[in-house]
Amino acid sequence: MLRTMFMGSFPPRECGIATFTKDVVDAYDRAFNTKSEIIAVDEPGGEMRAYGPEVVARLEAAERKSYSDIAAIVNAHPCELLNIQHEYGLFGGERGEWLIDTLKQIEKPIVLTAHTVLPEPDDVMLRVTRELCRYSTSVVALSETGRRLLEEIYGIEPQKLRVIHHGVPDVPFSSTDQAKASFGVGQRLVISTFGLINRGKGLEYAIQAMRRVVQAHPEALYLILGETHPQVRRQEGESYRESLQTMVREFGLENNIKLVDKYLDFDELVTYLQATDIYLTPYLNPTQIVSGTLAYAVGCGKAIVSTPYLYASEVLAHGRGFLCNFRDAESIADNVIALLDDPALRRSTERRAYRFGRQMTWPHVALDYGAVFAELVPSMARPVELVHSA
Repeated sequence: MLRTMFMGSFPPRECGIATFTKDVVDAYDRAFNTKSEIIAVDEPGGEMRAYGPEVVARLEAAERKSYSDIAAIVNAHPCELLNIQHEYGLFGGERGEWLIDTLKQIEKPIVLTAHTVLPEPDDVMLRVTRELCRYSTSVVALSETGRRLLEEIYGIEPQKLRVIHHGVPDVPFSSTDQAKASFGVGQRLVISTFGLINRGKGLEYAIQAMRRVVQAHPEALYLILGETHPQVRRQEGESYRESLQTMVREFGLENNIKLVDKYLDFDELVTYLQATDIYLTPYLNPTQIVSGTLAYAVGCGKAIVSTPYLYASEVLAHGRGFLCNFRDAESIADNVIALLDDPALRRSTERRAYRFGRQMTWPHVALDYGAVFAELVPSMARPVELVHSA
């Protein structure tokens, strides 16, 4: 049986990569009846964090010596392969270049999952990314757009590149009624955005758009779900959230917009999504190559309105969602109102999104990772369900 290690931030650290790492490890272990071990990436101040027993080592991101120490741990460990969940901000050095020290010294196959791929990298990012890919045995992009950029802009050999979608919960396509009842919102039309809050989310434009939405649909309720990103909170406190709350009061929308200041666990998140009629991502960064929140909304079969960042443009193509202009409250309002006005359009959009999302469920993602790992370590065991059917 293949013994795999995974490296990335990991719960209880509150960040999107931590959640992703846990989800992919859990799904992989279920599919292949194994128990993977984790190298957790700790930011400065994170050394006191308490992890579960699956975390067998820690990379101290701000200590360069730690990168060589981790390579030695991987080499001595009985694992056959290392998967790194990579985001530039997780690792030390300029553009996270210290991670190259680790990759150079590891003597086992490495699969690098690239969560960010910029279409116009500066010289340092171009160099660091090329080096990371050079010392990785295989590189996973979370979208076809990301794979194409790695090949065409960064010059990565196409035979090294694979696409594995961002995983999503495997939930039934269902009515919103039961989930709405659990939150006590009755039959109100629910619009939602979830995720760690920062200024790049563009939530001020969504709040401005709600003035028109509420005029057309007074029963509409916009839920902004999630706490402020911990790094943002350390740098500027709650100033962005407070500015959003001030806008809500100034527009007289206290009955129509609620900011839920909480880091949502999986069950809460899925229930909120199941209660949602329209999912909204008004993000400001046009080069964003992946969005876990948008992926989850697709997987739950939601009608989605989004700005046309790279990931949204790919995933919402072919009628799977609606695109609005960047920094444009009127465009957001036009799309949201069109969907609220036309339940049949909303239903057909939901079905198209849900069908596309079936290939993105965590069980499928686990098998896709298993296939990539098997290319590098051919002795890998078959997934549990295939073994049982033999």
